[in-house]
Amino acid sequence: MCDPLDDPQFYLRAAEANGLRIRYVIDTHVHADHLSGGRKLAQLADAEYVLHASAPARYDFLGVEEGAVLGLGNVQARILHTPGHTPEHICLLVTDNTRGPEPWFVLTGHTLMIGDLGRTELASGAEEGAQALFDSVQKLKALPDYIEVLPGAFAGSVCGRALSGKPTSTIGFERRFNWAFRLEDRDAFVRYMLENIPAPPAQAAAIRAANLGLPPES
Repeated sequence: MCDPLDDPQFYLRAAEANGLRIRYVIDTHVHADHLSGGRKLAQLADAEYVLHASAPARYDFLGVEEGAVLGLGNVQARILHTPGHTPEHICLLVTDNTRGPEPWFVLTGHTLMIGDLGRTELASGAEEGAQALFDSVQKLKALPDYIEVLPGAFAGSVCGRALSGKPTSTIGFERRFNWAFRLEDRDAFVRYMLENIPAPPAQAAAIRAANLGLPPES
């Protein structure tokens, strides 16, 4: 289960209805736009709660690094560390061995979204985040064009600018038509990412702190 919202019962009912067990509950990053239901869902499902090992959280979690593999029977999810939107952001490159030995799709969270890339100033300096994001994007550009892209947000989210309402795409389509994803020059990329940054989500810092398990500021 990846980037769940705050109602764990929805996911528990879906798993039961399909005869499945939830083994991992993964947040691609520590969110600043909503309260994550990840830890609560993991507890209720007796599953591992997963973040990148660098996440400065005040609770126990399964910390993963670049190249780690989460096994789910015939399915494997390989971790790509993709800082930029936040320093601890990860993507998950998923292979279903019943379909074939090569990856099928990538869960990109708020790194690569349909039509744009994730904003970079919610958990770091905007330029620092943009520099990191440029390097992260190269990992995704190295994937084959046929890889399906399943992001964590689409049109209506404030975590990107030119987001499409279409919830999925492919690396190849985004390579051709996603302006931010197409930029090859680092300086031009950073300039682009620093332009027209939308207003931050309401209470962004407090929400991120809550998702890290930090006590509220008095």
